[in-house]
Amino acid sequence: MKHFIRFIFILLLIPFTQVFTQTVEEMISEGDKLVAEFKNQKALEVLLEAEKKFPDNYEILWRISRSYIDYAEHLPDKTDEQKDEQEKLYKKALEYADRSVKLAPDQAITYVRRSIANGRIALFEGVFSAIGTVKDVREDCEKAIQIGNGGNYVQALAHYVFGRTHFKVCEKAYLIRLPLGLGWGDMDESIRLLETAIKLKPNFRMFYLDLAKAYIEEDEYDKARETLLMIEKAPVTDEDDGKFLAESKQLLEEIKDE
Repeated sequence: MKHFIRFIFILLLIPFTQVFTQTVEEMISEGDKLVAEFKNQKALEVLLEAEKKFPDNYEILWRISRSYIDYAEHLPDKTDEQKDEQEKLYKKALEYADRSVKLAPDQAITYVRRSIANGRIALFEGVFSAIGTVKDVREDCEKAIQIGNGGNYVQALAHYVFGRTHFKVCEKAYLIRLPLGLGWGDMDESIRLLETAIKLKPNFRMFYLDLAKAYIEEDEYDKARETLLMIEKAPVTDEDDGKFLAESKQLLEEIKDE
């Protein structure tokens, strides 16, 4: 009995967190589960706690970058103060993605997450006001595709982000963007990259929507309609899928006579 009492006393002296410390794999799994449930703020909290325990783990760092973006893009953005807060969070996402690249320069996912963070900042500031950032997006996408690891979804994201970057760059005429160092933007390449993203990751509504927009830009209306119709058939896998579906129906209505 004395030994048992002594054992209980020792347990009480040990901090609770030391008795039930989660492994890095468990904390990452918990974060991924929360992301899949669209609980962005909670996922971010879990991953930031994981970083405290495992500060130099690139798997945690790129996931924190992802969660900062997921959280920020769903915040209200009506006032200047709200927009400033969003931009601050996107820059935090870039900071974490950059750290993950430095820790794991041989992993495509780190470059993909950095390209996404930079892409958010470029869209936020305006593509032609953030030319250096846009070029960084291009370089990271090319690097991720060159490395080629991470599985189909990682490679699909790399192709998607690169394809969308080409699309956004092409919003300005070639002769206007050429002196800015953005002459590489090409709509044919945008379509090719977006089509590849869908082959690697079928049934993802966001991919279909941006490919349809690229087809419309090139007056390929039959292909655009066919692609937009795929969105309704695709399963819900992203918290913005309802928004993508609504936008696809609107686009179908706008091009019905083309």
